[in-house]
Amino acid sequence: MYQADFIVIGSGMAGLTFAIKASRFGRVAIITKGSVEESSSIYAQGGIASVLSDEDTFEEHIKDTISVGVGLCNEEVVDTVVRQGPGMIEELIELGANFTGTTLGGQKGLDLGREGGHSKRRIVHAGDITGREVGATLLEAVKQNPKIDIFEDHIAVDLITHTKFIGPLDKERVWGVYALNKRSGEIETFITGATVLATGGAGKVYIYTSNPDVATGDGVAMAYRAGAEIKNMEFIQFHPTCLYHQDAKSFLISEALRGEGALLKRKDGSRFMDSYHEEAELAPRDIVARAIDFELKKTGDDCMYLDISEKDADFVRERFPNIYKRCMELGIDITKEPIPVVPAAHYICGGIATDVDGRTSIKGLYSIGESACTGLHGANRLASNSLLECLVMADRAAACMEDEKKNQERLEKNLSSIPPWDELGTVRSNEAVVVTQNWEEIRRLMWNYVGIVRSEKRLRSAQDRLSLLLKEINQYYWDFKVTSDLVELRNIATVADLIVRSALLRKESRGLHYNIDFLESDDKNFKKDTTLKKNGA
Repeated sequence: MYQADFIVIGSGMAGLTFAIKASRFGRVAIITKGSVEESSSIYAQGGIASVLSDEDTFEEHIKDTISVGVGLCNEEVVDTVVRQGPGMIEELIELGANFTGTTLGGQKGLDLGREGGHSKRRIVHAGDITGREVGATLLEAVKQNPKIDIFEDHIAVDLITHTKFIGPLDKERVWGVYALNKRSGEIETFITGATVLATGGAGKVYIYTSNPDVATGDGVAMAYRAGAEIKNMEFIQFHPTCLYHQDAKSFLISEALRGEGALLKRKDGSRFMDSYHEEAELAPRDIVARAIDFELKKTGDDCMYLDISEKDADFVRERFPNIYKRCMELGIDITKEPIPVVPAAHYICGGIATDVDGRTSIKGLYSIGESACTGLHGANRLASNSLLECLVMADRAAACMEDEKKNQERLEKNLSSIPPWDELGTVRSNEAVVVTQNWEEIRRLMWNYVGIVRSEKRLRSAQDRLSLLLKEINQYYWDFKVTSDLVELRNIATVADLIVRSALLRKESRGLHYNIDFLESDDKNFKKDTTLKKNGA
C-alpha cells in the first residue's frame, strides 16, 4: 500500500502541470501506464491558443470558442480559461520552454500561428513539435522535484470508493486507486484523499486514430464505474488530416499547415473546400472532416491531398521540420508534392463532468485534460484550445489541494478498512485471443457505425452488438487474472458504449455529432448537455 497527499493518474501536460503545482501543498504520486514520457500531449503539433498579440483580445478568443462550440460551451469556463492563458504561457517560458520566437524578456517575440476557426493569429508553438517541447520542459521540472514520486508501468484498474470498500455513505467519496504493476503482475493499492484523473483521451476506441496506444479512455471508464457523471460523449472530433501511408501509424498532419496556406485537393488536383464553407480550408475541424469524408465516399478514392508546395520551400522546412522529416522518410517531399491525408479519431470533447476547478460529482475525485468535460469545448473543440485547457485546469485543480489536504485526517481513520485487491477464484487466462478479437471488433464497429457521419440504424446496431460484447468482457474480467490488455479492453468497451448511448439520446445534428436522420440542430430540445450516470440517465 502506497500513500500520498495527492495522486494524479496520467503523465501528459495536465498531469505533469498538476503535479508540479500541487507539490507546494504535499507529496504527489504520478501513476502512468507506460513510460512517463508517453502521452497524447507530446504528439501535439499545432500549439497552444492564447491571446498574446496587441491585435487580439480575450473577447475575440472567447467569441471564436463559443462559435465553434455551437451553443453548448459553458461561458463561465470559456471566460476563465481564455483569460488565464497568457499567464500559463509565461510560466512555461520561465520554466524553459523554447517556443518559436521566444525572447529572453518574455513573449514579445513569439511567432503566433493561425488555425481553423480562429479569427486572429494566437497559436503559440515550438515549430511543429509543441507538445514534445512543453512535455520535456514539464518533465524536467517534475524529475527535479523531491516531493513528486513517479510510478511507471502502472495501469489504473479501478477507483477505491467509500461505499464499495468501506461502507455506506450519503455522498460517495474516492480514496485512491488500485493499479496493476505491469512489471510484477501484482495489483497495488494507492491511497489518497485527492485523486486526479489526467488519463487523456480514448482515440483507440476507433480503428483509425491520431492517438498513441495509451489513449484507451481509462479515466472516463473508471469514473463511470465509480458513479461519476459523464457528459457529451457523442462529440468525437475527427482530425481532418492524418497522413495516409501504409508505413505511417497515427501520424498527424497539423492544422497549422492550412493556417499557413496549404490547400486540400482531390486526386486530380482540384480544390473542394470552398464548396463546403466560406472559410474553405480554415473552416472548423468538423466541417473539414465531413467534407473529406464526403469526397472520399463520392470519388471512391483512398485519400485526399493537402498541398503546401506553393509556399517557399525553406519556409516549409523551417516551420514544419518534424512533418517534413517524417514525410521525407516515406518518400514524400512536401515542398514539391501534396501529402495524402484521411480523417482519424482525434479528440473527445465530452468526458467526466467537472466544474471550473476540475471537481467531479464525487468527493475527492478530480479530472483534468482530455478526460474531463469542463464545458470549454461544447459540441466542437476550437483548434489548440486543448493544451490551453490542460494548463489552466491543472493550475486551478492544484490550487484546491491545500483544502483537500485536510481530508488526510479522515483518510487515516479509514485506512484499515481499505482492503488489498482480491483476486480469489481467478486463474490465468490461456485464451488471450478473446481479448484480441473483441478489441478489434469494437474498434472496427465504432469506425463503421459511430464515425464522422451517423444514422439511427447504425447506432442501434452498434448498441446491440456492444451489449453482447460488454457481457462477454465482464465475465472474462471476473474469471481471469487482470492483465494490462484486459484492463484496456474493458475500458474501451465501456467508453464505446457511452459514446453510442449519448449519440442515441441526441436527436439532432450539432457540432461533431452528425446524424443523417436528424440533419438540423434543434435548440428547443437539445441545446443542452447529454449526461450519463451509472444506473441512471
